[in-house]
Amino acid sequence: MSKLVEGLYYSKSHEWVKLLGDDVALIGITDFAQSELGDVVFVDLPEVGDTISQEEEFGAVESVKAASDLIAPVSGEILEVNEELVGEPELLNKNPYDNWLLKVKLENNDELGSLLSSDQYADFIK
Repeated sequence: MSKLVEGLYYSKSHEWVKLLGDDVALIGITDFAQSELGDVVFVDLPEVGDTISQEEEFGAVESVKAASDLIAPVSGEILEVNEELVGEPELLNKNPYDNWLLKVKLENNDELGSLLSSDQYADFIK
């Protein structure tokens, strides 16, 4: 069973969102996603200042056995990119919930309502 964290929002494309404040959030990939990918060897992320749109591709994660597009669970402006992952992409395998991908300023908090709770996501990945 994949590890889940209470209080996060989950997308059906296996990204998570953690609200940090009223309109700032972290985005990462789920434990299920990293376990399906296997050993992560490369992460392609956008630049600070870029904008992402909900349900649109914003980057990719590559492993020894597959490459997977990253799909934005929410829309917003990128405030920060986790640069540690560029040099150590395997951190996503160690703990995908501590090793976030992006910090974003949310464009529309209502988008969070279209995401899944940890219980709903657990049912989804069964």
